[in-house]
Amino acid sequence: METPLVAIIGKPNVGKSTFFNKICGKRISIVDDTPGVTRDRIYGNAEWAGFSFRLVDTGGLDYGSEDVFQKDILLQAKIAVEHAHVVVFIVDGKEGLTHNDQEVATFLRRSKKNVILVVNKLDNFEVEKTYEFYALGLGEPFPISCAQSKGLGEVLDKIVSFFGEKVSAIDQDLLKIAVVGRPNAGKSSIINKILGEERVVVSNVAGTTRDAIDTPFKWEKKNCMLIDTAGLRRQRSFDNQSIEGYSVLRTLDAIERADVVLIVFDASEEISEQDIRIAGIVHEQGKPSVIVLNKWDKVEKNQNTQNKFKKMLDEKLSFMSYYNLIFVSALTGQRFGEIMKSAYESFSNSSKRISTGILNEILSNAILNNEPPYRNGKRLKINYITQAQTNPPTFVLFVNDVSLMHFSYERYLENFIRKSVDFTGTPIKFVLKSKEEK
Repeated sequence: METPLVAIIGKPNVGKSTFFNKICGKRISIVDDTPGVTRDRIYGNAEWAGFSFRLVDTGGLDYGSEDVFQKDILLQAKIAVEHAHVVVFIVDGKEGLTHNDQEVATFLRRSKKNVILVVNKLDNFEVEKTYEFYALGLGEPFPISCAQSKGLGEVLDKIVSFFGEKVSAIDQDLLKIAVVGRPNAGKSSIINKILGEERVVVSNVAGTTRDAIDTPFKWEKKNCMLIDTAGLRRQRSFDNQSIEGYSVLRTLDAIERADVVLIVFDASEEISEQDIRIAGIVHEQGKPSVIVLNKWDKVEKNQNTQNKFKKMLDEKLSFMSYYNLIFVSALTGQRFGEIMKSAYESFSNSSKRISTGILNEILSNAILNNEPPYRNGKRLKINYITQAQTNPPTFVLFVNDVSLMHFSYERYLENFIRKSVDFTGTPIKFVLKSKEEK
């Protein structure tokens, strides 16, 4: 059975994101007093009374706003409602019934969806303040206080009452793909192209996406999830308490929880220190990745253009010489079929497990070609190698003395292993143990 989807709808600043975070049990949406902080759809997993479901937060609907993003936010909300099994419509009990609430209610009545009307910000649980909302024609209003977690159980009971048979667990057999890069590199356009619909607001305004947005989908019958993230700016330009600062922390979190990362560079601009820094973060996290050189349509090309870009990247990404590179255009769709194939290639390589016998054969050949170095009059001796784990592939080297290993010889061993086994797109790690260690 398909996992039910529950959409949260309402005007700006009524507490939708706070409700979302409370139900999901962790801070997934940015919560701030600034109306309109959530612009896109943001997904999370939730469970109640043995039912598992997915929750989607949406941007605030303001029909009277002249905000350039409001048209896109309305589109996001319509798509969320269209896919939802149940809609939670949140209104502000302190402010009372507004014309904007009436506009949203009209939209929801026309959708013919199961709608639960929730009146938030009733910290003292003043039930009488819900009465005027009966005029919306959406049934009995549920009084809650998200800030104090009051009334949430009743709302959840109502939500799951619309489900059929129980789905006991969210399908965990999926590939989580984070999409990272500088602002305006085309990350959201890439996601929309992969998904085939406008799930993420796309704009020429740098930094349009401020949350990390989880979007489930299927690719060749495989379960996947794309995680769009805010563009990473230089750290000195914000503080961690600001919305911008929190967005960067969310990007770092998205990289950490991803199975594979698409690192988006803008081919029409010079590859910057910030681009390299982002790639470095992915590398340090030990994540398999794909370098997606976007906006390739904007580059004037000749027969040597690709080679020039590769040579430049070889120099700038010398710390991750294993990089998996594709040239694409989100605008024209050029080579878009390669993105998911490359993502799976990098992840598959990161998941490889090499038998101990083959590894020690590779090690023997490496030593025959280049003996371990002397240090302080003593030669390094490598007795044995075995693979301890995958994602990333991690190899344990048992040596006579850890202090004798020089980084240049460790790099040599890595390169030799890579020549023997295809680890394109993934870092590999070494753990050194002296023979005295257990």
